[in-house]
Amino acid sequence: MKVVVTGSLGHIGKPLTETLVQKGHSVTVISSDPEKQSAIEALGAMAAIGSVEDVDFLVATFTGADVVHAMIPPNNSVPDPMARNIKLGDCLVRAIGQSGVKRVLYVSSYGAQLEKGTGLIVGHHHTENALDALPLEALTHLRATYIYYNLFAYLNMIKTMGFIGANYGDDDRVVLVSPKDIAAAAVEEIEAQSTGRTVRYVASDERTCNEIAQILGAAIGKPDLKWVTITDEQMQSGMEANGVPAPVAAQLVEMFGACHSGLLNVDYDLHKPKTMGGVKMEDFAIEFADVFKQA
Repeated sequence: MKVVVTGSLGHIGKPLTETLVQKGHSVTVISSDPEKQSAIEALGAMAAIGSVEDVDFLVATFTGADVVHAMIPPNNSVPDPMARNIKLGDCLVRAIGQSGVKRVLYVSSYGAQLEKGTGLIVGHHHTENALDALPLEALTHLRATYIYYNLFAYLNMIKTMGFIGANYGDDDRVVLVSPKDIAAAAVEEIEAQSTGRTVRYVASDERTCNEIAQILGAAIGKPDLKWVTITDEQMQSGMEANGVPAPVAAQLVEMFGACHSGLLNVDYDLHKPKTMGGVKMEDFAIEFADVFKQA
């Protein structure tokens, strides 16, 4: 099959591309960085260098593809991540509609069925609905849960304060997922060649924040590491003190608040994956410890 992969060679894009090429598919990887072309070609894929904001470029790249793997790489450093996500989602949807592609897999997020109350995830709600309106033969919303690498955000806090503090914590349940398991699920959906609309949740492990802290602490030599729950106001002020713009901080506080309340888990619990991914919390802790030592 001819597969177009958005997301360059990121956490999901690279293992996805490697697997698809190994399975004999013709893969084109979209990247905005010309310096990534040689790395893409080294994997046996073709590089399409351009911006996902350029609809004409996307149309030309998507045309003739059997399936498009669509995703919006996160970037919380921009002034308004929500507006960016919605804009990029609209560009992808317009290009898919104009290109004539009939099969699409969109990497979304748990909580995307909700139109409010989930912070940045609302952007995925917008894009899912826009894709649903297209006359596609097959559309899969691959709803990823809490990606392990989000925990890297607490590296500095652990080093300087000796604990993890957020507006979710203690015995709150977090449904975790590895990008490698997301890529593996994407390959399964691409090769399944199913028809109609599908929502598939992808998860690797389920742990409480206390368990996460215990596992990470053991890996980094801090067996007494704790994860404490702070208020939304404390979370907001702490993020602003660290240079996060107030509107962005508010969206993150709302998103993590939905984790604390369990809102993000409601639909997931009703449609859990039949098989969990293979990368467990203990596996990620090894990677976390390596980064912690270098930080």
